[in-house]
Amino acid sequence: MVAITQEEEERRQILYRYKNLLKSCKNIISQDDIKLVRKAFNLSLEDHEGKRRTNGDPAIFRTLEIAEIVVSELGLGRTSVICSMLYDIVQKKHISISEVKSMFGPKVTQIIEGLVKVTEIYAQNPTLHTENFRKLLLSFADDVRVVLIILADRLFQLRNAGNKSRDIQISLAKEINFLYIPLAHRLGMYQVKSSMEDLALRYLEPEIYFELEQKLKDTEEEREAYIKDFVAPIRTELDNLGIKYKIKARTKSIASILHKMKKQQVEFEEVYDIFAIRIIIKASEKKEKSECWQVYSAVSDLYRPNPQRMRDWITIPKSNGYESLHTTVMGLQDRWVEVQIRSKRMNNIAEKGFAAHWRYKGDKGDGGLDNWLQDIREVLESREDSSVDLIDDFKADLYSKEIYVFTPKGDLKQLKSGSTLLDFAYSIHSDLGDKCIGGTVNQRNVSIRQVLQNGDRVSITTSNNQKPKSDWLSFVVTTKAKNKIRQTINEERVKEADLGKEMLMRRMKNWKIEFCDENIRKLLNRYKYKLASDLYYNIAIETHDLSEIKEIMVKKEEEKATVEHKIAAPKAQEKGGEDVLIVDENIANVDYTLSKCCNPIFGDEIFGFISIGKGIRIHRVSCPNANEMLTRYPYRVVKSSWTSKGSASYQAVLHITGEDELGMVNNISEVITKDLRVKMRSIQVETNAGGFEGKLTVVISNIDHLNNLIAKLKQIKGVNKVSRYDMVV
Repeated sequence: MVAITQEEEERRQILYRYKNLLKSCKNIISQDDIKLVRKAFNLSLEDHEGKRRTNGDPAIFRTLEIAEIVVSELGLGRTSVICSMLYDIVQKKHISISEVKSMFGPKVTQIIEGLVKVTEIYAQNPTLHTENFRKLLLSFADDVRVVLIILADRLFQLRNAGNKSRDIQISLAKEINFLYIPLAHRLGMYQVKSSMEDLALRYLEPEIYFELEQKLKDTEEEREAYIKDFVAPIRTELDNLGIKYKIKARTKSIASILHKMKKQQVEFEEVYDIFAIRIIIKASEKKEKSECWQVYSAVSDLYRPNPQRMRDWITIPKSNGYESLHTTVMGLQDRWVEVQIRSKRMNNIAEKGFAAHWRYKGDKGDGGLDNWLQDIREVLESREDSSVDLIDDFKADLYSKEIYVFTPKGDLKQLKSGSTLLDFAYSIHSDLGDKCIGGTVNQRNVSIRQVLQNGDRVSITTSNNQKPKSDWLSFVVTTKAKNKIRQTINEERVKEADLGKEMLMRRMKNWKIEFCDENIRKLLNRYKYKLASDLYYNIAIETHDLSEIKEIMVKKEEEKATVEHKIAAPKAQEKGGEDVLIVDENIANVDYTLSKCCNPIFGDEIFGFISIGKGIRIHRVSCPNANEMLTRYPYRVVKSSWTSKGSASYQAVLHITGEDELGMVNNISEVITKDLRVKMRSIQVETNAGGFEGKLTVVISNIDHLNNLIAKLKQIKGVNKVSRYDMVV
């Protein structure tokens, strides 16, 4: 076996790390870009040949590790990888800027120039105030990748500070604390931020750090057992739902735990949320939000949530791009447990920040980074103090356009952001929307205008008397609701227009004025309508009074043929006395029918109802349908009354009950045919348990005649009750 020299082993390690870097780049940059990365690597390798770091490692290790951070943890691309490999050899003037420009182009050159300038100035004055250094970064960093590569460099230094002097460790940790941790936080790079926080704490407060680290180790076994029991029912429920997922238990960073201890003024053992459960679902970007809410619903059904601790960052992400659904639930042993729900895409954004967001927009290479780099620059230009609280300095255009609410049965419905209770009703069914009069949200009564929020549990209240109104269009936001409301209103408008046309035709017939295109055009011109349907609709809803239209038409007729009008008028009066009914203020010759739903007879209190296609229907005031007609369509109701003479006969149906006496049918028939000389159309009698129930159809002349018949029937022995049916069958 041939022994491997140290030099050969180091070369193998260099190539191994370089290949790992290329693997990390695989899904980020194209194959053509790999050639440029290889060229930059060869230049750096050549320059670092034979050189070593203070710990004895080959100098090229530092370059490769920073490049790995740039790709794997910051999510940057080809240009940033190349710059991270070249800027130190440019700084040492081992290669000129012009050579870099000719080999890699102006963008790489611009970033490297910024890196060199910032590094040189900071080296001359390492005690620069944080705010001044931030301004310095911006003044020289025309491309914000300068800032991010420096961030990667500082993270590398912090991870490798173990062999540095105590003074250097403290100085570096303070610099990280005051500048780079807030920067990473504001850029949404939480993985980088957590790593920096723990490492900085390790050097600034080593006793506290190692004490908490040991306590975490001591409680690890108990914590893992608790987590296993806690997630077991969640796994079962998610499996039943068919959701693809991964559950991770994340112990919070030591720095985060210390921050909670100080803020809450408690000991380590009293910090309830030392760990968090993270549920990461595998779903398409189109379905991920609805599935997150499904998971939320499942967890909430299993464990009681604390509504004060619910955080919805999937509807409106944080300004740094962070997306996740957080809830705190009462778990086993009455312990509060934080549960974070997010998709795989959201998780990558949470760990890598803005860069990952733009990767998911479908961009490869560095081209897609331009937008988020500009966003980062806006963050950095904030004039506020450096603090972990600086997270809302600008609004990223990442706002969600959907909300998710629950039906009373727990089913999930996706709606457009800003949707109202009425939008929800239409999303369930068009009829539900048409009849919606209100409802409840989280068991609280609300109006149809109530704007819904994520996670609301919604139910609908309906009424058969409700119908869509045009003002609904002013507050609904979903396309389905708007289209259905317009459709129903248009259908109603067509019906009303047909009704208005019939009304006008009947009136013009009574006025002895021809219903023709010429006369309709006169009315269109008078009221400035383009379409006849608009005229008819406005007549139906009583925008225009028919008496006014009569005056217009009569005046036109008088101008045309005054004599003809005067001759025609008496004819209507001559026929007026022949009508059994007077409908709508003594207008004669009106087409009408007696409605079968209540079967009015001469002498009943009545009213007329203008129906579409069937003329005027006459109803009794006591008709079972009267209330709806009078309430919903008052403009279609016309006054009606009987003349002094009725027609010879009217049909009526009587309901009769009593005891099953021998010869009862004969007694009833005898009273009807002999005593009152009433025509009997039919008689139906059924007996049951010693009693009988019958239906009589008779022909009488008026209401008094009917009342006399009813009184006579009640006198028959064994008859208990006689009443009038509303409907003829």
